[in-house]
Amino acid sequence: MAALKADFQDKKLFIKLFGREVHAVGGYVRDLLRRIPSDDVDILITRHPLESIIRKLSPHGRVDLVGKSFGIIKFTRKDKTYDVALPRSDTAKGSGSRGHKDIAVTADPFLPIEKDLERRDFRCNSIALRLADGLLIDPFGGRRDIAGKMIRVTNVRAFPEDPLRVLRAARFASALNYRVDPAVYALAKGLDLKGLSVERVTEELFKILLNSSRPSLGLEELFQLGVLGQLFPELCSLTLAIQDPVFHPEKDAYGNHTVWHHTRLAVDQAAALGRLSSLSREKALCLNLAALYHDVGKPATLAWEHKHGRMVLTNIKHDVRSEEIARRAFDRLKIHSWNGFDLRKMCLLLIRSHHRASELWQNRESVTKKAFNRLAHDAAGEVELLVLLDAADRAGRRQRLIKGLDRTARWLLRKFEEMRISKETIKPLLRGRDLIPLGVEPGPDMGRLLKKLYMMQLDNVFEDKAGGLRAARRLIREGRP
Repeated sequence: MAALKADFQDKKLFIKLFGREVHAVGGYVRDLLRRIPSDDVDILITRHPLESIIRKLSPHGRVDLVGKSFGIIKFTRKDKTYDVALPRSDTAKGSGSRGHKDIAVTADPFLPIEKDLERRDFRCNSIALRLADGLLIDPFGGRRDIAGKMIRVTNVRAFPEDPLRVLRAARFASALNYRVDPAVYALAKGLDLKGLSVERVTEELFKILLNSSRPSLGLEELFQLGVLGQLFPELCSLTLAIQDPVFHPEKDAYGNHTVWHHTRLAVDQAAALGRLSSLSREKALCLNLAALYHDVGKPATLAWEHKHGRMVLTNIKHDVRSEEIARRAFDRLKIHSWNGFDLRKMCLLLIRSHHRASELWQNRESVTKKAFNRLAHDAAGEVELLVLLDAADRAGRRQRLIKGLDRTARWLLRKFEEMRISKETIKPLLRGRDLIPLGVEPGPDMGRLLKKLYMMQLDNVFEDKAGGLRAARRLIREGRP
C-alpha cells in the first residue's frame, strides 16, 4: 500500500509508546485522503491489552475509562482528547422488540485489524493508517470510493443490524457531498427505524444541518432512504404538499413545486447566511432548524382562493400552525437546549414570526417603532436570526446559494439599528420593586400593572425608567391597573 503522512499533536508520543501497533482510523484517514486534514483523530492500538495501554498513557495525560467495557478509553493531553480503542468485532445477539438485533461488541487486542475495519459502516471509513511508517490498510477499497465520491456499505450482512447507519449514510452524503450507492437504498427499504434512540436520531439530524455546505443533500437522502416517513412525519408531509407556482417558481428535477423542495432550498440558504454572518454553532443550528420546520404547517392550511383573477393556492396562518406542529415534533425528538442555548424556545419563536419581518418591509412607508419593538420582543431580541430566516425563506426560490443579504434584509437590520432596538432595549424598564414606593402591593394587581406598563414601553409610550414611573402614577390615579 502507498504511504500516507499523518500530522497531529501527539503522533510522536503514540509511536514512541506503541510503535508499529498504533493506527489512525476512520474519518481522520478519510479526510487525509481528501486532502482536508482533520483535528479529530481516532486511535486504534493492536497487540496491547487495554490495561497495558492505560498504564503507558497515564503518565502523559488524563485517561477516562468510561468506555472501558467496550475496549475504548479517552486520552486527553494538552486539551486534546483522543478516542483510543482496541480492535473490536460485532456479533448480533438476536432480535429486539422492533426486529432490530442487539449488538455484542467484543474487544480483542490480537484481532486482525482487517476484522475491526470490517465492522465499520462504509468503505470510505473502513481504512487505517499505521502511524510509524504511513502504511495505508484498505482491505475494502475505501480509497477508491473516496476518489469516486461514493458511499458504499462495508459489510452488507451487518448493515441492517444497526439501523442508525441509514441516517449516517445521509449525513456522510451531505457532509462529504458524496453519492449514495444504489445498494444502500435496497438495504434500507423496509428497515424498521423506530427503535432507534431519539437522542442519536436528533444528533444525526443536527450534524446534517451543521456540517454540510448544502444540508439539502442529506435531507433529500433522508427522504429517499425512507427515514422521513418513519422518524420525521411532519417533514414527510411536505413532500406531498404543492405550492402556487407563481409565488414559488422553484421546482425539483421532475417539475414538482412541493413545499419540501422549497424547504430544502431555504435550509441551504440559511446555512449559507449563517456562514456569511459568522454565527456561533448554536445560533447557526437554531437558524437551520427553524428553516427546516418553518413551513410544516402548510399541508394543514393548504386551500384554494380566488384572487388576482385566478385560483391561487394559499396557506393562511401557516406560520402559527407551523409553530404548533414543530412544538410537538420537538417534544418527540427531545429537542431542548443545546450547548447552553435554548434551541427549542428560539426555534419556535422564529418559526411563529418568520413572516412578520417581511411585513415590516412591505409597510415600510407607514411602519412605526412600535411594530419593530413588538417583533423584537416576540423574537426574544434575536432580530438578526429573524431577519436571516426571513432572507433564507425568500432566497429559497432558487438553487444558487445566496452571497449576501438582499435589500429587504439590509433595510430591516438598518432600521433595528437606527431605532436602537436590541435584546437589551426590550427588557422591562420597571420591576415590582419600582412600584412598591407608589403604593402598589405585590400580587395579581401588580402583575397586571407591570404587564400593561411593559406593553406601553414596547409601544414606545415611554423610553426610560422616569417616563415609565410617570405612566405608572397616571394609571394608578386613574385606577386602571
